[in-house]
Amino acid sequence: AMTREIVGRKTLVYTWKGAEPSLAPIVLMAHQDVVPVTEGTEGDWKHPPFSGAIAEGAVWGRGSIDDKGSLITLFEGVEILAKQGFRPRRTVILVSGEDEEVRGSGARAAAALLRTRGVKAQFVLDEGLAVIADDPITHRRVALIGTAEKGYGTLMVTARAEGGHSSAPPADGGGVATLARAVTAIAERGYPMRFSGPGAAMVSALAAKGTFPVRMAAANLWLFRPLLIRQIGATPVGASLLHTTIAPTMLQGSPKENVLPQDATAWINYRFAPGDTAWSAIGRAQKAVGRGSVAIAWAKPPLEPSPVSSTTSEGWRTLAAVAGAVTGAPVVPGLVTAGTDSRYLQPVATDVYRFQPMELSLTGIAMIHGTNEHMTLRNLETAVQFYARLIATAAG
Repeated sequence: AMTREIVGRKTLVYTWKGAEPSLAPIVLMAHQDVVPVTEGTEGDWKHPPFSGAIAEGAVWGRGSIDDKGSLITLFEGVEILAKQGFRPRRTVILVSGEDEEVRGSGARAAAALLRTRGVKAQFVLDEGLAVIADDPITHRRVALIGTAEKGYGTLMVTARAEGGHSSAPPADGGGVATLARAVTAIAERGYPMRFSGPGAAMVSALAAKGTFPVRMAAANLWLFRPLLIRQIGATPVGASLLHTTIAPTMLQGSPKENVLPQDATAWINYRFAPGDTAWSAIGRAQKAVGRGSVAIAWAKPPLEPSPVSSTTSEGWRTLAAVAGAVTGAPVVPGLVTAGTDSRYLQPVATDVYRFQPMELSLTGIAMIHGTNEHMTLRNLETAVQFYARLIATAAG
């Protein structure tokens, strides 16, 4: 039913041509690659991490959720429709990236291919958010569909010094001490939390479905905005929805404990909230450390936050209706604080959404990239139904 092309090294692009070429296509995505299992932790898994064991009502293994669960169920949904003789009116394109977890070069290659063909999709759907079984605001099930994702950048901060023997350190403590002061200054000059953008829109939409005090607070932001910011920002996950985050992650200094290094470097990871930019972030860091004490630069070109996709378009209405019907959960737009391959498809789409039709608890989310990752057979069935129904509705 579909044609297959390989771009980049192993990225797959499948095209199911629609009967009406004038209709904008839809693009559905899922990546093939997975993160590794930390060496020495294989024995911590209930079932071998690359076995694909079916046990206890689930498929066990690395990537079962991120993101081969979506990939397999997407293909199963297409297979069901093709076997039933379905013929789309709107072209359907499947993109399966090869290296989402490390570079995203495969998705960029797919985007370049579609751009040369003049594709402007009605919408793109990729991984990102899911059905949360125990949402902390409503205390109920809710289907979160990402309408935007944060940007990404890693700042290198380097302190130059003369070096020497640690038995005779300089008065300022040397390069490591200078670096420590700079990193502290940058980290302490964090971005204030603000109740705006898609993160706040998600909280407001959830609050509208919560208890009476929560609904009242959300309906009267002029009075309760500071209270909501304090409550939501009380946890790292909640705070990440309301501002650009700054996280020092790596340090490098002397190779020996009794040697003063000639340079010391720190890496600081940024996740830019919509409305902020990499340019403003580096300016903010430079102002925090002052001129001349350290050198700062992006480790590699940063990725800006994505545009915010519509929640009133035909594509959104279709996606939200199918997600609600298949999962039985109320649908709410949200912000993805991590990154996905879908950001590279933005130039060839009107809107980009991020959602996996799988139900997870807040504690269950921790298994993604962690130990004992598994996908329940119930989620497997729900996802197949979702993708088949979405294609039949959006392209039928």
